[in-house]
Amino acid sequence: MSLWMSVLPPEAPRPPLPGDAEADVCIVGAGFTGLWTAYYLAVADPSLRITVLEAQTAGFGASGRNGGWCSALFPKSVAYLDRRYGRADALALNAAMESTVDEVGRVAASEGIDCDYAKGGTVTLARTPAQLSRARAEVDAAAHFGVELHLLTADEARTRVGATNVLGATYTPHCAAIQPAKLVRGLAAACERRGVRLFEHTRVTRLSPGRAETPLGTVRAPIVVRATEGFTPQLPGLRRAIAPVYSLMIATDPLPPAFWAEAGLARRETFADFRHLIIYGQRTADDRLAFGGRGAPYHYGSTVDPTFDREPRVFTDLHRTLAELFPALAAVPIAHSWGGPLGIARDWMASVGLDEPTGLAWAGGYVGDGVGTTNLAGRTLCDLIRGERSDLVHLPWVGHRSPRWEPEPLRWLGVNTSLRVMAAADAAESRTGRPSRRAALMSRLLGD
Repeated sequence: MSLWMSVLPPEAPRPPLPGDAEADVCIVGAGFTGLWTAYYLAVADPSLRITVLEAQTAGFGASGRNGGWCSALFPKSVAYLDRRYGRADALALNAAMESTVDEVGRVAASEGIDCDYAKGGTVTLARTPAQLSRARAEVDAAAHFGVELHLLTADEARTRVGATNVLGATYTPHCAAIQPAKLVRGLAAACERRGVRLFEHTRVTRLSPGRAETPLGTVRAPIVVRATEGFTPQLPGLRRAIAPVYSLMIATDPLPPAFWAEAGLARRETFADFRHLIIYGQRTADDRLAFGGRGAPYHYGSTVDPTFDREPRVFTDLHRTLAELFPALAAVPIAHSWGGPLGIARDWMASVGLDEPTGLAWAGGYVGDGVGTTNLAGRTLCDLIRGERSDLVHLPWVGHRSPRWEPEPLRWLGVNTSLRVMAAADAAESRTGRPSRRAALMSRLLGD
């Protein structure tokens, strides 16, 4: 169980699907994607019969396990989107992502969801010369497109995040730290208040036009939405649609004021650094430090299993990295450790869409940046389903179809090799201070 879920009071499980049913819209998955879609549909048209089917409980997957960054991050850079779709579309998607951060806060406030929302922005530290070079390049690229991203000096960066070996940083205001389990639980309740039917412990075994089949019954609906992210490969015919890659986290107990006087994060800025193997952290509302990162292996055949949520080696590495950033935490025990799968499309491009002839809709492939992106997906699906020709339905990720992942064993070799290359690149850059050629090659192979 994640820190986020463990600190909430127990909640009675919702009943499973009682049998065959009919709906106007059937949504598979009660994470952020499914719940945001249900919420906006119910607000826009209270007469709609909306059914949400969840294999476990609302927020069981990445929505209740993530790092709590409600950010404007999109898996593909503005530069990539510019090359593929043109500058106007690239900037429109970036602007939509930035406004989404505020939209999540607006809905949380209007629905009375206390999710510890704090829009302190994100500080991404540069702690080696190679990382500082990447920071400067990112700021230059952002300036080229008129995107807000600030370069901080070493002193400015340390004022915000009192980590070791800081040479500089970038800062964006477009991120809020949240308690994701509070948000997903509150969002589920807001949906139910508007008449959405939410059935838990109801695993969908097959999707087809007009049907979501479960062992307990079949829901028939003209619109069926797949909102299953890292669990997508468990559905027939979708084994190669998404690669479920695990991200793991650790968290301390509440830390004393003396620690925070040195560590900073006074506005609850989220933080990371410019290493290749991603890390991410936040100061929680109750003064814990929650910290996560990649490094857990991809499992053969896109297998997802609860035993994969715990990798002792990765938890040890995360604690070591955290102590390297904040030496005062070296002797502080880790109170919580957890993990779970996120979804990566073959081209690392998130997408949302509705196939009108079949009525099958989808959203996903967030590559770990889904807390904000799911909200944009939910609003976009709402407009697509209702036939609204809004600005959202013309954004460049709408209707995108990613290629399928390679068959095994190529998929297993490719994903795990990329993880090893990035880890080795970080080690080499720490030793030499020079940018890694292997990491640059891997980035080109990933198409960004």
